[in-house]
Amino acid sequence: MAETEHKLPENIDPARLPAHIAIIMDGNGRWAKKRGLPRAAGHRAGAMIVEDMAEACSKIGVKALTLYAFSTENWSRPAAEVSLLMDLLCDFLDKKREKMRANNIRLAAIGRIDALPEKARARLEKTISALYSNTGLVLSLALNYGSRQEIADAVKRAQADGIKDITEADINARLYTSSLPEVDLIIRTSGEKRLSNFLLWQAAYAEFYFTETFWPDFKAPQLFEAIADYQKRERRFGGLSA
Repeated sequence: MAETEHKLPENIDPARLPAHIAIIMDGNGRWAKKRGLPRAAGHRAGAMIVEDMAEACSKIGVKALTLYAFSTENWSRPAAEVSLLMDLLCDFLDKKREKMRANNIRLAAIGRIDALPEKARARLEKTISALYSNTGLVLSLALNYGSRQEIADAVKRAQADGIKDITEADINARLYTSSLPEVDLIIRTSGEKRLSNFLLWQAAYAEFYFTETFWPDFKAPQLFEAIADYQKRERRFGGLSA
């Protein structure tokens, strides 16, 4: 992606950027079908956008980017497709590790990571460790992730810590995202308008942006359109207008 594409357009206020953007990356299969290509081609094209999106967010000063990469429900897909997705993950981590280090990007993974194939877990651990000292954008990959499961895990951890009267703060402190800023903006590509078990707790006061654009076509200009739309909104968090 050209460096100029990372520059914010004049209609965006750099002082009011969303601190944490989360994206449901949807539409790889339909992107491929529209072009007469196999679904695998769509997944490969979508994987390339991850790097572009992370670079764009890093360059403009977004603090955290969370991408819905593989849900707990995705295991029900054909075995060959699941294997391809895991291979693409490993390939991304191997090839982009040094570039992320150079761009001061830190990597995190959220979800039930222990259930991932050994090769994927090993690549994740290696990359997270290699980028641990970076201080810029935190790129979180949601892998084997389900929000209901995350909330259940948080409650179990609170119980294991001996807390009997569990509060919202107790749960919030034990979510996979507890070290990240609050989610400000959730984007879903491909025209679908649902969360699909993604960040249900964190979405309580997030702004939503839905676009017809398929994920492989969602690049910096489309991201900036979403941010510009976000900045037009008045966030009251349950209160009244100023």
